[in-house]
Amino acid sequence: MNINKPLALPIMSIRKTLFPILLILSAGINPARAQEKSPCKFGKVSPADFNLPSGRYDSGAEAVVIADIGSSEFLGNSKGWFSLEFKHYRRMKILNKKGFDAATVEIPLYVSGTAEEKLESLKAVTYNLEDGKVVETKLDNQSVFTDKISKHLLQKKFTFPALKEGSIIEYSFTQSSDFLENLQPWEFQGAYPCLWSEYEVAMPNFFRYVTLNQGFLPFNSNKSDERMTNFHVTFPGGSERDDRYSFDDRVEDHRWIMKDIPALKEENYTTTIDNYVSKIEFQLSGYNFPNSVPQNKMGNWVTVSQALMKDDQFGADLDRNNSWLDEDMKSITKGANGQMEKAKKIYAYVRDNFACTSHNSLFASVPLKTVYKNKNGSEAELNLLLTLMLNHEHISSDPVILSTRSHGFTHEMYPLLSRFNYVICRAVVDSSSWFLDASENLLGFGYIPTRCYNGHARIITNELARPIYLDADSVMEGRSTLVMLSNEGKGTLVGRYQSRPGYFGSFAIRGKVHEKGDKQYFKTIQDGYGGEMEVSNTAIDSLKLLDEPVQVNYDITWKPEAGADLLYFNPMLAEGYKENPFKAAERKYPVEMPCTMDENYSLVMDIPEGYEVEEMPKPAKVLFNDDEGFFEYLIQKGTGQIQFRSRVKLKKANFKPEDYSVLRDFFTFIVKKESEQIVFKKKK
Repeated sequence: MNINKPLALPIMSIRKTLFPILLILSAGINPARAQEKSPCKFGKVSPADFNLPSGRYDSGAEAVVIADIGSSEFLGNSKGWFSLEFKHYRRMKILNKKGFDAATVEIPLYVSGTAEEKLESLKAVTYNLEDGKVVETKLDNQSVFTDKISKHLLQKKFTFPALKEGSIIEYSFTQSSDFLENLQPWEFQGAYPCLWSEYEVAMPNFFRYVTLNQGFLPFNSNKSDERMTNFHVTFPGGSERDDRYSFDDRVEDHRWIMKDIPALKEENYTTTIDNYVSKIEFQLSGYNFPNSVPQNKMGNWVTVSQALMKDDQFGADLDRNNSWLDEDMKSITKGANGQMEKAKKIYAYVRDNFACTSHNSLFASVPLKTVYKNKNGSEAELNLLLTLMLNHEHISSDPVILSTRSHGFTHEMYPLLSRFNYVICRAVVDSSSWFLDASENLLGFGYIPTRCYNGHARIITNELARPIYLDADSVMEGRSTLVMLSNEGKGTLVGRYQSRPGYFGSFAIRGKVHEKGDKQYFKTIQDGYGGEMEVSNTAIDSLKLLDEPVQVNYDITWKPEAGADLLYFNPMLAEGYKENPFKAAERKYPVEMPCTMDENYSLVMDIPEGYEVEEMPKPAKVLFNDDEGFFEYLIQKGTGQIQFRSRVKLKKANFKPEDYSVLRDFFTFIVKKESEQIVFKKKK
């Protein structure tokens, strides 16, 4: 059973379902409603069309979508059911060479067994203005390529010919699909500004879809009207004559329009820009034919959870006789004193002895016994195996499904499994819950990667799918750094650097050292200091104690230019913020940091021999939104010594768009302040 993929709907006993419909009498058609007219028609390009209206898009754009128009309609087919017909038309102008990427078009087509979506009536033309005349260059059909992306996905791909700066390009196609779960979504917003975006859906009365709206932009038009229409359905008769039926039923015509849509560009601290694109999506929830029992196709979290636990690709192995583990589990848990030690041994065994092949799976592709034998698998397979092994030792454990930050948000109300792409394990030990991910070989017990902190997730059991919330606001990442520098003579200062990052900072350091070695890690630190600073006697404490944070230690020597009249010294050394991570003047979507922060940096240094302080930064303290954080910059001069501390604290990781300007100004101040230097003047 695979409940995550859309399936072609079978003919089954649809004939019986449709018979009552045939008794419906035609009720006539409503008069055509007045509609706002679409601005373009395929093939109608004049010299005047090359002059785009000014002020309707960003002057720095590389390409502009002039019109993007789509429609979806349900048609009776020759298989005793219905098909979807999606039509798409787009016209763009390429403003400069950086916009040439927009001239490559990729059209995905879903495949399941022998059934696949079909691309029909593809037309594509490039228009160039030469000597005041429009010159057309049509796409050759031989230039359309087909790539197999995966078992269930094909991709048609082409690039417009005769492309130049200033070209207008347009294409249109029809896509037919027997997969009713694939009612096409529509993105009104994208990488390029768009002057007109329009989508129409003709929704029959007997199909039920949930409409999901997303984004921050309002519609210029959002209208719907009802009408009666005639459907034709043919039931294949095999060796006998086909049965053809016609019937009338109501259809609701929806039309959405947006105009002058700005490009949506991804800024720093964004989980995925896909969460904020203005778009409409549809999920098939069921059928409701007259004189028949309504059918629920979406289900609810209870039915979905129960189905997952019976699925051979998810939870079925967790309830089977797993005696094949008996002997190995004795060896794995040998010497464990209590359930907590046993849980840690099992977790460490999977983490340290299995290779993760991917971190983007919801289902297992092979039985868990095979995963155990092969000693590798996806994160879903490894964490389902971990769940199985813990339960084998009577440690209550369940799989947890979630969506990683780069994959997008899930829907709490609707059980849309396509929104989930990751599995971890929840273990209950001594009445406490522990979330575990054995797919990361440097991750300690009780930790999950920051990519998993993306809000709503579900604990899957045989009875229900209990919601939990893995929020970045709940993750505190601290860092404490101390630098001591004292005079050695001849203007040289020597001392010790000690820094203890938070757990995830430690995890990142372990990853860098694991990948390139500690010598390269410290070389990167040395390169960051420049020529006047030397790093030596390096060490990283607790590197192999994966449940603990590390500590980075090294000696540091400052050798300024001998005999210089003025010495410039930044007390932050190579630490601190060099540039503002928030560069855009405004932001329409939230700021999503991976965690809250509390960064402490302290320096105690001798004033270099033969020098005195000429100039020193002033202390400062800035609050962020009163009580949501602060920046503190404290510095003072004592007898022959300077003491300094900088601290940045934010109690939140997620910030609303209306907080953006304050957050940007906050970091602007931090960057400016942390760049200030102490000036030492040579004594006379």
